Amino acid sequence: MRNFHKVTLGITIVLFVILSLFVLFFLQRTHKEHLLRLSDSTAYAFRNALAEEMEYLLAFSLALCENGDLKEALVQENESAGYKILRDITQRFEKHTHLKTLRLQVLTPDFFIFARSWNKGFEGMPIWWFRDDLETFKNNKQPKVGIETGRLLTFKSTIPIRNGNKIVGYLEVIRLLDEFSARLREQGIELFALMDEKYLEKATLMSDFPMLFGKVIANQNYHFSLKQQIEKIDIEKLKQQHYLELEKDLCVWEPMYNGRGDKIGNFLLILPPEMLSRYQSEEEQLSIFKPFSNEEMKRAIVHKEDQFGSFKSGYDRDLIGLLPKLRDEDKTQMEKEAREILGDYTKNELIDIILSNKHQEKKYGAIE
Repeated sequence: MRNFHKVTLGITIVLFVILSLFVLFFLQRTHKEHLLRLSDSTAYAFRNALAEEMEYLLAFSLALCENGDLKEALVQENESAGYKILRDITQRFEKHTHLKTLRLQVLTPDFFIFARSWNKGFEGMPIWWFRDDLETFKNNKQPKVGIETGRLLTFKSTIPIRNGNKIVGYLEVIRLLDEFSARLREQGIELFALMDEKYLEKATLMSDFPMLFGKVIANQNYHFSLKQQIEKIDIEKLKQQHYLELEKDLCVWEPMYNGRGDKIGNFLLILPPEMLSRYQSEEEQLSIFKPFSNEEMKRAIVHKEDQFGSFKSGYDRDLIGLLPKLRDEDKTQMEKEAREILGDYTKNELIDIILSNKHQEKKYGAIE
């Protein structure tokens, strides 16, 4: 009987060990699958956020390039007037909206600097020698937007400025990666924008930027103490599976492409434990930040060659169209400018704007 109990106890222990190993294996597999789903949804949401950032930049550029005073300054080759126009635009938007790192510059048709919003003294300087992305305009005169290398790594939207059928220059709207990174941080996500080292040859303003995994950290507002922790990562494993758990954080590795689709580096996203606990099911996806819906952006992004509809200019149309999409705290001053613009319209023109926006066709009539 005693031997029987010993055998039973031994079998029980063996079964318990097997069951424990099975449960441990199952939990590890479940946790790994959860991290994989979460990394996939993070990457998907991040790519959408990048696309929306660039769509917004393009829409904003299309509105600004219709500025009649700017065209006149280009035609008259009045560089001082061009600088004042660009400076006034950026100061107005930086003061009254969330666009705090907005930079504008105008290039001549052969890619020399005509005017910049952030400093003077560079007029006439060639820019084509360190801007490979401008090569596309030799064969394609359509607007373009993307993350581009240059003196710095930035979001750039480049729009041809036309006077009639003639291209008189190019308007560039530039935003630093730091603002994008800061908006991610508001959502609890840390970003390291890592540019491939080979672009340092022309990125002279980044020569002293810190390195991580042999790449240049392009956003200057990166998390310094987190960088020291990340340096311990098995980078080869991270590159292979595109995600990695670092203590309780989740690291997601995403490729970085320029406007032509060339890979120029990588993005490293760090999600803290509190974010991981918020997304437990496959159906839940991260919403990093989404200022506008996709449908809103489709309506906002129109080529400047398109008809202005009921508006007198593309600038009027796009500024009025972008107004509802601004943050509430940004609208006050922009609404003032919109009222000034619409104050130059007749009553029937205003009726036509309202009706054509609603029905997408022109209506005529008078208000009784």
